[in-house]
Amino acid sequence: MRVDLPLGQLERYEYPHPEPADFDAFWSRTLREQAGHPLEPRFEPVDACITTLDVYDLSFRGYAGDEVRGWLLLPRERTGPLPLVVEYLGYGSGRGHPIESLAYASAGFAHAVMDSRGQGSSGRAGHTADPHGAGPSAPGFMTRDLLDPERYYYRRLYTDAYRFVDAVAGHEAVAGGRIAVTGRSQGGALALVAAGLRDDVRLAMPHVPFLSAFRRALEVTDHSPHGELVKWLAAHRGSADDAFATLAYFDAVAFARRATCPGRFCVALHDVVSPPSTVFAAYNAYAGPKDMTVWQYNGHEAGGPEDLLRTIRAVRELVS
Repeated sequence: MRVDLPLGQLERYEYPHPEPADFDAFWSRTLREQAGHPLEPRFEPVDACITTLDVYDLSFRGYAGDEVRGWLLLPRERTGPLPLVVEYLGYGSGRGHPIESLAYASAGFAHAVMDSRGQGSSGRAGHTADPHGAGPSAPGFMTRDLLDPERYYYRRLYTDAYRFVDAVAGHEAVAGGRIAVTGRSQGGALALVAAGLRDDVRLAMPHVPFLSAFRRALEVTDHSPHGELVKWLAAHRGSADDAFATLAYFDAVAFARRATCPGRFCVALHDVVSPPSTVFAAYNAYAGPKDMTVWQYNGHEAGGPEDLLRTIRAVRELVS
């Protein structure tokens, strides 16, 4: 069953809605304001019952100086600084237990997993609060303060994603010049955010990135989490233009336009969570060298373990 355009049209699809004229100014100001909060990265060793890796309970100060948690996993046997794989998580998921994140450190890399503030109670558990209030919203995170880009939930999470790289890159086991960012779904969008806002990311591996081409997404799916937007818009009649005006500051397509490192995407043609046209919207806008892996018969799980292997191989190419 096809859920979106034929592949030939997807490969040519360009999102027709413009980004805000002050997009760069908005994010420059946001990051400049947040730079006033010290990072205060901390790495506390933990016994995670894993004999081949060193595991650290990581914390740092994200948006507004709020504490954000994560994991840093390192090969126990190492002789020098390691390439860093920064992983962001899918919608609703938290950092979980270190035993759920063995692949990248087992392949010989430093692996940092960022908790998503306020999430972490759907699937893997999280340990980071979001202490900021919100106006009327549909259940979930997509519509929290949707009419105010200054207060919108994703302004906080995107800032966390940016600062997380700084927090981890300073660790003595990390080779700061060899940074890859990756993630699935929401995590793929955060990888695009980091690659678009930073100039030290060497590789982006967004798997079926979510949070892209919002207007297009709502034309082809009402599946959660996009369904949260549909419910909110149905209740707040007459507010659609203002809502989409906010979302435009957080569209992964705009961040993709600013990313210049190599980008290796994947898309799943049966995906109703990240519809293929929204993934191709980000891919076709991506400014750096890029390639796309198409999973023809998969849904949002996309390549599963094959995507992990694609990432490992790509990072190895990066450091070879």
